[in-house]
Order: sequence, then C-alpha cells, then structure tokens
Amino acid sequence: MTNLFSSTTQKNSSPVECLGQAFPSEQVRREHFTKLLAEKLKDPAFRKIEGFPQGTDEAILAMSDPPYYTACPNPFLEDFVRHYGKPYDPSVKYSREPQTIDVSVGKTDPLYKAHSYHTKVPHLAIVPSILHYTEPGDIVLDGFGGSGMTGVAAQWCGSAPSVYRHELETEWKKQGKAAPKWGARRVILNDLSPAATFIAANYNLPFDVEAFAKAGKQLLKNVEQELGWMYETTDKDGKTKGRVEYTVWSEIFTCPHCAGEVNFLDEALDDDTKQVKGTFPCPHCGADLNKDNLDRVMESRVDPATGSAWKRVKFRPSIIFYDVGGQRRQKTPDQSDLALLERIDALPFPSGLPANRFPIEEMYHGSRIQPKGFECIHHFFLPRSAHATAALWRKAEAEPDARTRQMLIFFVEQALWTASLLNRYRPTGFSQVNQYLTGVYYVASQHAECSPWYILDGKLGRLAKTFQAFRPAAGWATVTTGTAARIPTLDSSVDYIFTDPPFGENIYYADLNFLVESWHQVRTDAKPEAIVDKFKKKALPEYQHLMQRCFAEYYRVLKPGRWMTVVFSNSKAAVWNAIQVALQQAGFVVAEVTALDKVQGSYRQVTSATAVKQDLVISAYKPNGGLEDRFNRNGATVESAWDFVQTHLKQLPAVKVTSGYPQELLNIVERDPRRVYDRMASWFIRHGAMVPISTPEFLSELPVRFREMDGMVFLPDQLVEYEKARSRIPQVKQAELFVSDERSAIDWLTNFLLKRPSTRAEIHPEYIPQIGSAKRKGEIIPELDQLLEDNFLRYDGTGDVPSQIHSYLSTNHKDLRSLEKSSPALVAKAKDRWYVPDPNKAQDLEKKREKALLKEFDTYRSFTGRKIKESRLEVLRAGFRAAWAAKDYKTIISIANKLPEETLQEDEKLLTLYDLALTRTEDGI
Repeated sequence: MTNLFSSTTQKNSSPVECLGQAFPSEQVRREHFTKLLAEKLKDPAFRKIEGFPQGTDEAILAMSDPPYYTACPNPFLEDFVRHYGKPYDPSVKYSREPQTIDVSVGKTDPLYKAHSYHTKVPHLAIVPSILHYTEPGDIVLDGFGGSGMTGVAAQWCGSAPSVYRHELETEWKKQGKAAPKWGARRVILNDLSPAATFIAANYNLPFDVEAFAKAGKQLLKNVEQELGWMYETTDKDGKTKGRVEYTVWSEIFTCPHCAGEVNFLDEALDDDTKQVKGTFPCPHCGADLNKDNLDRVMESRVDPATGSAWKRVKFRPSIIFYDVGGQRRQKTPDQSDLALLERIDALPFPSGLPANRFPIEEMYHGSRIQPKGFECIHHFFLPRSAHATAALWRKAEAEPDARTRQMLIFFVEQALWTASLLNRYRPTGFSQVNQYLTGVYYVASQHAECSPWYILDGKLGRLAKTFQAFRPAAGWATVTTGTAARIPTLDSSVDYIFTDPPFGENIYYADLNFLVESWHQVRTDAKPEAIVDKFKKKALPEYQHLMQRCFAEYYRVLKPGRWMTVVFSNSKAAVWNAIQVALQQAGFVVAEVTALDKVQGSYRQVTSATAVKQDLVISAYKPNGGLEDRFNRNGATVESAWDFVQTHLKQLPAVKVTSGYPQELLNIVERDPRRVYDRMASWFIRHGAMVPISTPEFLSELPVRFREMDGMVFLPDQLVEYEKARSRIPQVKQAELFVSDERSAIDWLTNFLLKRPSTRAEIHPEYIPQIGSAKRKGEIIPELDQLLEDNFLRYDGTGDVPSQIHSYLSTNHKDLRSLEKSSPALVAKAKDRWYVPDPNKAQDLEKKREKALLKEFDTYRSFTGRKIKESRLEVLRAGFRAAWAAKDYKTIISIANKLPEETLQEDEKLLTLYDLALTRTEDGI
C-alpha cells in the first residue's frame, strides 16, 4: 500500500502530497483545504444541497479533515476520483460471477469493536467481495457507509496478515477460483449522519497512534485531577479511601396500597440470584407488589440549563461499587456519599454539556422518554456524569494537534451512551459498560452510573493496540456527509459498490444519532432519510421512492458491467419488494439473492418473499454499455429481448455448490426460465418499452436458443462447466418452493408433475399441505381442479399415451417397460393422469388462460366498493400488464387504490407497474 505520508508517525513538518499537490507539511495541507472548505461553506447554494447537515460553519470545520473528510457534502470528492480513478474503458474486459458473503463473520474482531454503531457489517465479511469484484487501486463506494467498515475492508485488502491470506486462498482454491489480487482499494464513504461519517473518517484516515495513546492517558489523568474528588468514597472500615467504579441507582415507586415509597432495586433484587423477584412485599405495609402494580414517582426539580421547573422520574443511589487497593468492594451509600452527591448537584451547569431538545414530536421513541421527563440531551446525565463527560469532551477538544484531537473525540464519544441514564444495571454482567439497549432510547428502572475511568481506561489500550496493527493510509479513503441520492462524483467512475442501507423501520438512525451529534453540534438532516417512520410521515411508498433515488445515483456513478452487493435485513415481504422494485427502476439487474442460514452456517437461495427471514445478500449489476447502445439503436424488438437474455446469463454463476458434506449442486434460482423472463420483462418495462415477447413464446423459444438442464438455462460454455460439476457431484439440491399465491402454486404443480405425472387423487394429498401458513392474506388461490384444468393436460385414455407419462411409467414400473404407447396395459395405467404439456400446447393453454384472467379482471375494474378485500394475484398481474400495454395508466392506479395496501406492496410485479404508472401520469405521458 502506497502511503502519501512517509509514515503515519512522521512529524507535521515533513513534506506531503495530496491530490497531486505538494505541501511542505501536513499542517499546511490541512490549513489549505480547510480554508477552501470554509469559503465553500459561505456559499448559500452549497448549504442548500439536499441532506446538508444542521450546524454552524465552525462546528462543521471542527469535525472535518478536508479533502479526505468533510462533515458536509465533500466538495473535493470529484478531485479525488479524477486523481485516483481510472476512466471507464469499454475495451477493457471485465467478467465476474456473483459472490456470496457471510455477514456474521468477524464480529469479535478488535477492529470491528474499536467503535460501536447501531448496525455494522464486519470488515472481514466485506473483504472477500472486494477482492472478488475489484483490482488493487480500484474505487469502491458505500453510500450508506455507517461507521466505515467498507473502507476498513478496502484498505485491509492490502494489509491482511499472511495467515488470513493463506486461509482465503485455500478456500477459493477449493471452490475452483483463482487466488485474489492482494492490495488496497480506494474507497468513497458517504452517510447522511455526521456522527457516522466522523466514526468512518477516524477508522480510515491515518493518525499518530503513539501520540494518541499518550494524549489519551494525559486526558484521563487531567480529568481525574479536576474531578477525581467526585468519585471518592470511604470504605466500610470508616477510614480507607476508595475510588468509585460505578454507582447503581434505582427508580423510586409508590405502593398502591399505602402510598409509601419503594426503592425498586432494594426491594425487588434477590441478593443471591441477582434476579428481579416476581413479587416482593411492600417495606411499609407488607402488601404483595410487582413492577406492574407500582406507581411511578415524578420528582420536581429545577432544570439546570434553563432554571425552569422540570419533572423527572425519581432515582436514588442504592449500591456503590468501588476499588480499594486493587480490590472491588460494594456498599450502601452512607451520609458522606449522599452529601457528596448533593454538593455536586448544586454546582453550576457544566460548560460544554449540550442542552438541545430532542425532536420528540418527530421521534418514534419520543413516547418512551418524554413521559419520564427526558426531553433534552442534558436530562439523560446525572449531575456527576454530566460534569465528568463535559470535562472529557472539553479537554479532548483542547488538544492542539488536529488528528490527535479528532481521535480523542472518537475515543471520548464512546462513553456518551454508557455515561447516560440509558445505561442499565446488569447484576450478572461482567462489566457495566455498554449495557444500554441498542437501537432505542430506553431508561430502565436500574441505572449503572460509571466513572469515566471505568468506562475508558481499558478502551484506550485496546484502541492503541488495534490501530498499531491496522494503520490506515492517506489518499485511500475519502468521506462525505449527505444523502446517497446525491453523491458528488463523476458518472461511471466507481468500480464496485458494497452497501448496507437502512431497511424499512428497523433502525431510526437520525433519532439515535441525535444524542452524539448534539455534542458535536452538527446534526443529521432527517428529511431525505430512507426509512419507514410514521412520526416523520414516511410510509413504505415514501421509503421506496427514497431508496429508488439512492439506487439511481448508485447506477449513475457505477461503471457499466460492474457489480453492487446489497446486504438486506428485514423480515417483511413488503419491504423486500420495495427494495427489488427500487433496484429495477434504477436500472440494476438482480443476478442472485442468497440467504445466510445462521443456524446451519450455510446459504440458500431465495425463491419467495415469504422466505425473507434472514440476512440476505443481493448481487446486482449495471448492464454493460453495449446492451444499452444496441437497445437504443434497435428498440424493443424480439431480438433485443434475446440480447438481454444472452447478456444476463453471462452474469450468472454456472455452478453453485453447498458447503456441507456430502456436497450437492445447488439449483440456481436465477437460471429458472420464468425468472429469466421476469428479469427481461422488468428491464423492458423500466425502459418504458413494451415487452416484445409473451411468456409462452419466450418459454418455447428459450431451449432452442440456449441450453437447458435440471430446469436451468445456460449458455453453451456454461453448460459444459455445469456438466463437469454434475459428473463429479451427481446430487442436485432443488430450491425451496413456497406456495404463497397462484403463480407459486402453478410452479409447485409443474415441478411435481414433471417428475411424476399423477391423477388428481394422487396430487391432492401432496398439494394441500403446501398452501397452509404461507398463503398471503387476501389472496385467492383457485381450487386444485381449476389450477389443473387451466395449466396442465389430462390424458383421457384416447390415443397414444403422451411421452411425458410413458417415460415416467416405464421408468417406475417394470411390467410397463418396452410397451408400445398404444398398449392397453399402459393406457389403463396412464388414464386420468395430469402432465405438463409440451411447449406448443403450453402456448395455447397460456393464451386461453390469459383470456380468462382478463375477463375476471373486468370484474375488478367495475367494482364500486371501497376496497377489494380478496383477489387473485394472477388476475391482477394480467390486468395490470394489459393496461400497461394499452398505456391505460389510470386503470392501474384506480385498481391499485382499491386494493389492500399489503396486496400491492407484497408483490413485486404489481408494485413495479403501479409505480411506473404513477410516474407516467405525473409526467403527463
């Protein structure tokens, strides 16, 4: 890895190079770009950029380290890409298959744990993908960068230890893959949150580790000299001084029987088991109590920041854990301890402690904290913690060296959640640090108020050791703060995208980051946040459109023919469909979706929205420029459809093998003929063009133009590769098929009858269990008899036995082998068996079925009620397709408005056509 500084430990007086410019020292470099950023911040148009954070020029400059990191949209990002990137060259050959990743790998790695964040994909889970899709020096983008793990992974590709390299190369060799090209990749990290990008920048920009460790020790020492007296206590012997590690505070309730005050911790905690008792007696009247029948006490106080009246839940100290001569001891607070706390409580409001009010009315968690009296940042800190945390922050900000200062703040801000009332007391926990509930603002009835040394002493040493091993280099990462819908860089300039975007309403990032960002005084602009949040008036459609804009920006900056990996974590089918539609509308083509089975430690391919219960990895690509150019020249012709299929099949893996033993070949879902048709159809629809070939025509022509085996479609050279694997591993593991709607019911019957042409009596007991809990609410699945009649053929005993049935019977019944197709014995056994028709007859059936579906759609069109509570999905799909072909967008919108929300949102095809119809109507097309 080339380091533009001669060493991360060199002095600021050494010459440096940055974006092609030479500077006599690092300090001069920083001053130069800081001045340029300060001038840019004065531009009103710059500050009006969507997603621009809320903060003063001074606060933004204090967080930033331009040109590598800005706590606002990075005006130097385009220069970074021009200087280090390679322009897109269509003559350079590039070909990759989708890469599967394990998102649970590396969560115990010290580098992963160096700074917490609400959600993180470990860098060790990202490294293999970056190695697979890119070359050393390529540019990787993560527009939802969070804490910057994609950047760590990109640089780690050049500094991975030999043991790791050997393990990965051995694993790839087993899979038949060539060894990766080791070497760092450059990275662009973007996030809407300044709190996130500050973490990402400090993970990925170089600093003097030794200077940081020394300054950190001095920082903790200075705070102890100033405020150590606040954490002194006298041992139970009455004379020996000890230092408080943490004090346990309990919420105070009142007994509903006698109105006496009840210290919850004192009365409810079992000293032996360290568990909260189910019931316990009132200390005053002896009545049986539990937490549900206690009344909360609201204590009247004076707000230390405003001097106004303030009511908050009442807390009292119950246990003090302290250190005497290296031994941990505990005691009940005595009079001197209580007097000390009163003395601290009477001190003036600490300088530097933020008093920002939370946007309660726009917060999902507002109803959790406001009734308990917590509306402002300072409300979450008890007086002693408020003084200690403010002192840590002030002294960190006073560090003269800019990079050391940023790392000290990076170090100190990790204490904020633990130092606040959000930190729960966990009697059975090894440590009381980081005991807050993740992803939520929740003040528990027991709080562990930890001293700054208890929180940070060990952390300092671990950070120094971690960054001694991983030393990021200058010029390899650039960090920008803003919406992923507007990344300030060039078209077709990025070589690969790895991203873990927010999914639905899983995590409320802007709300959760408000606490830390208030200390920085630079806060997230939540308006463009891609999230489902009723308090911000963002439902699933708003989320989908925000994500679509972000994916469209990804599409713009990614080079043609290159890949994007999307990590998805949401169990709701509607959110999954919103993501798929957003991807397709942006122009991406999905090549593979895999689900990590954390129990089995293996992957399975996703075949149904109902299977979205685990972490998913979506592999999607931007079609190469040649395909787009040919489409623009030739239009929506049948040959354009086959051109897409040819290009798409090249992107799909030829062979997938299970990781277990014995190995099995995986059925590759994306090679299923119907799935290939769906991808092709979506591509044409996204381009505003009619699909030039019908499903039956496509399915009939597909095996003529390409190769089929085991129900999958291949290019000739891919089939050779698959057959080689098939000869070594004869067992093919079929994809799971969930019957959740009419289409999947037809697919299940097709698979069943292909293997085993059967009578209705034989089919029924196998089929019925498949349509149990997976059936969607409000979805009408026709009866088995209708499904068979509309989609399959039944041999009535007239004429020769169809070859499909003959092949099955002669294989499975010895007495029927070598018989003529007209043999009475064979005819008798074959009579009344249903089978899958050959392609020519299938086309006729499909046309007949389509006509019947459209006739039924007319009943939905004429429906006059408010909501169509139950519907056939296949009818809606056929009707929407016909309306789209006729450019009858109003019908699509009208019917969609009559459907239950989940019917529309849980079907990708309906959602796509509805979304496009809305767009066409709004654009006046």
